Amino acid sequence: MTPTHKLTFSGKKILLGITGSIAAYKAVYLLRRLVENGCDVKVVMTREALNFITPLTFGVLSKHHVYVDMFDPQYAEDIPHLNLGREADAMVIAPATANIIGKMANGVCDDLLSTILIGQVGVRRSGPIIIAPAMDYEMYESPVVQKNIKLLKELMVDFVGPEAGMLASGASGQGRMSEPDDILSFIETRLSKSEDLKGQVVLVTAGPTREAIDPVRYISNSSSGKMGYAIADSAVRRGARVILISGPTFLNPPAGVECINVVTAEEMLNAVMNKLEEATIVVMAAAVSDFRSADIPDKKIKKSESITLNLKKTQDILEAISKKRDKQFIIGFAAETGDLINNATQKLKSKSLDMIVANDVSLPGAGFDVDTNIVTIIDKKGGITEYPKTSKRIIAENIWGHYLGNR
Repeated sequence: MTPTHKLTFSGKKILLGITGSIAAYKAVYLLRRLVENGCDVKVVMTREALNFITPLTFGVLSKHHVYVDMFDPQYAEDIPHLNLGREADAMVIAPATANIIGKMANGVCDDLLSTILIGQVGVRRSGPIIIAPAMDYEMYESPVVQKNIKLLKELMVDFVGPEAGMLASGASGQGRMSEPDDILSFIETRLSKSEDLKGQVVLVTAGPTREAIDPVRYISNSSSGKMGYAIADSAVRRGARVILISGPTFLNPPAGVECINVVTAEEMLNAVMNKLEEATIVVMAAAVSDFRSADIPDKKIKKSESITLNLKKTQDILEAISKKRDKQFIIGFAAETGDLINNATQKLKSKSLDMIVANDVSLPGAGFDVDTNIVTIIDKKGGITEYPKTSKRIIAENIWGHYLGNR
């Protein structure tokens, strides 16, 4: 990617972490581009990073001391392991090795950079933490590394890359650190839209609901809640007050949101209606059960018994919102397995929505419980915009961009 314009985050304070990867040389160009765009950048290097590049290079370009030692007496009064993270508008680790990713995910803080990060991951409200992984493909594909990455994403840490291509070992695969200008654009995206939802109260539903069959069994679906949580996280980062009403998931609520946990469709309906008057925007991203059992026995149904379920419809939450709405902007979701545009458009009209996000869950990478999605956004003015497969976090940004262009 070749930069074509000057970016728009002048004056932002960036903490750039450098870890022990041969891709550390790319961080020099990233630092230079950040400085060219008016950012105030402070650099923290691990001891392992010193094997690849010297602090002098980063010090000359940043015009700041480069931090390496946890207990450097020259800067002890600054308490760098606390204040460097607190002061930064964004924290960027590029390159990020499997080692630093593992430390972040498991609470290890045995050097300055990991100690700064442990005080920020999962609790940070002042700006994003952005990770640009760099490692050989075998390390990146390791189930342990993937588990750590998944956990950090649930804690709302941003990942950019890695890319597929030729690696330092001579092998080819996924593990190349993203190019500095791509990282730069990602940083700009995360920083430049932080106030465009200021003053809005966003109500988001997420995850599945569960409807009991007996005291130990239930009907549900495969929704993970990742899309709704990404929308909530994006909204709070853009300055909105966010109310997240979540069905059962394994995700941690984004920092700064008010989270209300529910289980059944009826509980979600009641929670939504109780909060509706406070909301200016409603995003119904939850996969709400359409049916529930009409009769729930007091005791567990024995395996040996034959069972026929008598189901009845749950109340339609979107329909209830449409009847009670005042001036709220309503965004619905349509998970389909065919005839996507027609089905979604019909739902948009029948529920009196302002916008609908439709996806074909039968497509690879667009279904439940994955980190990516493929969506088409349809608005009540007749606009239809298709988005290719990308992360749910980027789709969340696209949804808000579409809203801002159609409110």
